[in-house]
This record gives sequence, C-alpha cells and structure tokens, in this order.
Amino acid sequence: MRKKIIIGNWKMNKTSKEVKEFFEEFNKKELKTRSNTLYGLAIPACNIPFAIDKRVNKKFIVAAQDISKHLSGAFTGEISILMLKDLGVSHVIIGHSERRIYHGETDQDVNTKAKIALEHGVIPIICVGETLEQYESKQSKKIVEKQIKDCVKDLDLSKIVIAYEPVWAIGTGKTATNEYAQVMCNHIRKLTSDDTLIQYGGSVTPETINDLLKQPDVDGALVGGASLKVDSFIKLIEK
Repeated sequence: MRKKIIIGNWKMNKTSKEVKEFFEEFNKKELKTRSNTLYGLAIPACNIPFAIDKRVNKKFIVAAQDISKHLSGAFTGEISILMLKDLGVSHVIIGHSERRIYHGETDQDVNTKAKIALEHGVIPIICVGETLEQYESKQSKKIVEKQIKDCVKDLDLSKIVIAYEPVWAIGTGKTATNEYAQVMCNHIRKLTSDDTLIQYGGSVTPETINDLLKQPDVDGALVGGASLKVDSFIKLIEK
C-alpha cells in the first residue's frame, strides 16, 4: 500500500520570527494524524534552519522550494542541493508552475535538478500541470504526458513524488473535481509506476482534502495558502 504525502508550500511567505511562532504553536498541539501519511512544509530557503531547529517531531518533513542545477560555483543567488542537504532537507519541490512561468524553467531543467537531488539523497517533488488555455482546448493529457516524459527521464520512479497541479487551479479558488483529479493522476500513474507517489495540488483546503484522498490514484496533496496557519494545516494532516 502506497503512503500518502501532504506538503504545505509556503512560497514566499513568513519571516524567521513567524516561522518560529508557527512551530511553537504547532508543537503544542496533540495530533491525530492520518495513518500511513507523511507530512511537512516547503519553507523559504533562508528560514529552513529555523524550521529544522523548532520541529519537535523529527519525522516532520522540511522541504525546499527549489534548487540550483549546479552543485557550486559562480552562480550568484543560487542555492545548491549540497547546502540544503547539509541543513537537513529531505525533499525539494522542482518545476513548480511559478518557477516555470516567472523564471523560464523547462522540463529539461526540471529533469536535471531532479537527478541532482536524487544523487544526493533528497526526494524531488516534481510538478506538472496544464494551463487554463490547454485545459479548455482539451489538451490536458497530452501536455502532462510530455511533461512527465521529459521531466522523469532516467529517474528511479520509486524514489520521486509527482505533484499534478493544474495551473488554472493554483491560487485561483478554482479546483479540479475529485473525478478530474483522479483521471489525471491515473494518467500519470500509467506513465510512471505503481510505486510513484502522486499528489494533487491546486486550491486544496481542509474542506476538500478528505474526498480528494479517497481517489485511488491520489496519494496526497501539495497545498498552498491553507498551510500557512497552524489550525488550517493541522486540519489537512489529521484524520
């Protein structure tokens, strides 16, 4: 039986003080988390040490939101996998649609970064998904199939996580139906393996996550805004 994995993506939010406050409040809660479920947060890189330091449960995943294609060198502003692993990061989001849109990342970039992450024992959470225009023109499966083909080339499919995030549903308040999420995650399953963990992302909330996780090919969620507050985040990961 595959595990579930729920990761909150904080994006460019929270100062170090706010990170400390979040974990101080979170650590006081008595959790009744979902069985067989991994959970954690993708933190802005500069605040990862505060999250690592403040987490009480060492199984709590602290993930990064991106890595460089390079291990070291004259790449001003870049952060390497070696630096992040040294801090204690176990997972990293790669190829989020915001990185693709605002920074021009390609599927080939995603594949390169995923290989670097795996080579250093960090699990890549590889994001794929179609735009509204592609969705409305019924190209969703075709677009995602190409993304999967290029992004996971030569990767060990048992050691990665795929996050299916329809771009039209990210931060818009729109969300795919559970049935649509299942259709797309099943499509990804056929392109990868039975061992690959597949998340859905896109305006996931505590109110929608339970029915979403009942879908046979949805192994978890990549959550944005609903992960920023302690009470909301706990509702995502509890039974």
